[in-house]
Amino acid sequence: MRAFTYERAATIEAAAKSAAADPNAKFIAGGTNLLDLMKLEIETPTHLIDVNGLGLDRIEATPEGGLRIGALVRNTDLAAHETVRRDYGLLSRALVAGASGQLRNRATTAGNLLQRTRCPYFYDTNQPCNKRQPGSGCSAIGGFSRQHAVVGTSEACIATHPSDMAIAMRALDAVVETVKPDGSRRSIPIAEFHRLPGETPDIETVLERGEFITAVLLPAPIGGRQIYRKVRDRASYAFALVSVGAVIQPDGTGRVAVGGIAHKPWRVEAADAALPKGARAAAAALLADARPTEQNRFKVDLVERTLGAVIAEAKG
Repeated sequence: MRAFTYERAATIEAAAKSAAADPNAKFIAGGTNLLDLMKLEIETPTHLIDVNGLGLDRIEATPEGGLRIGALVRNTDLAAHETVRRDYGLLSRALVAGASGQLRNRATTAGNLLQRTRCPYFYDTNQPCNKRQPGSGCSAIGGFSRQHAVVGTSEACIATHPSDMAIAMRALDAVVETVKPDGSRRSIPIAEFHRLPGETPDIETVLERGEFITAVLLPAPIGGRQIYRKVRDRASYAFALVSVGAVIQPDGTGRVAVGGIAHKPWRVEAADAALPKGARAAAAALLADARPTEQNRFKVDLVERTLGAVIAEAKG
């Protein structure tokens, strides 16, 4: 790990300004992803800004009947919160499916959304990777690609987003609240928050330099059967080959978001509309533009089968 300087931010605005002033600065809260990347010298920040003392660790009701989840709420606390378990069961189930208990005790809401997209080649500094070193090439294309994306890919990157929580947030139409270095605030729909790789896979979100996440807003509860099903190579502490987060209403209508198949949580309006027709129709809409490799072609069938199991569970 390389040397770095450290400061403890006193206010949200000060944290954003400090990050904007240094292009090599990083915010640190739980550190469950950043510290690993620093040890491998994949991330080499010269300045760390500790944001743990900013009072963003509360879950509060909104006037509209939803929830405002502070950026620093730990994953364990969010999953166990009474209102989340009762009204947003999809979110609670997705959180429990992620990582380990020890990591969930430290990981934060904002940090979970900002996890670096996972790929074995990204973690291997001996291999070219456009996410780690723009313009160097993508080793996964033509390499070992079993775990990689099948839709939303580009010639520059076929990695997948690792977050379970983000899948639930996408299905629930969450909104990300931020503060910019100039003090202005904005609200970003979760559908627009993560970017597809295109020619710049190293840029993973729409956040500007120094922009700081303060909270995630959930709209009023939508009811229905809320299910999260994660298919992985082992029962715990593994990323999804395919995961499905769905809200199914009694009449068969609903919403579905899928993980493990794209660079961002994957939801398609046409798939939501097709849910009453069954898993095959919804999966076909989700994967209309799929470009699988020979090694991960099985994910196309796995999406349909997993979605079918979710629909069956919703029907009881």
